[in-house]
Amino acid sequence: MKHFYFVIFFFVCTLGFSQESAKSSADIDGFKLYPNPVTQGKVYIETTLNDPKKILVFDVLGTQVLQTTIIGRELNLSELDKGVYILRVFENNKVATRKLIVK
Repeated sequence: MKHFYFVIFFFVCTLGFSQESAKSSADIDGFKLYPNPVTQGKVYIETTLNDPKKILVFDVLGTQVLQTTIIGRELNLSELDKGVYILRVFENNKVATRKLIVK
């Protein structure tokens, strides 16, 4: 029964994030996130402008587990436990939200 509630909660959170990003500014131009799933503790985030980016990472319960700003493309995620996360990237008043898997 706990798994059922967990799945429902995850679905509601995912739906909420997708609706919120639809209301905000358009998705970041040329946004690329790789590799996903993350296996070596690093993920690369590319955009057309490649400006500094504010990064927020949430676990599936909606708890913020990481907040940082990157200037280049490389984001170190080695301190995160294995699991599924929600990644939000802010660049020049635009937002991109993606599911991130850490193995």
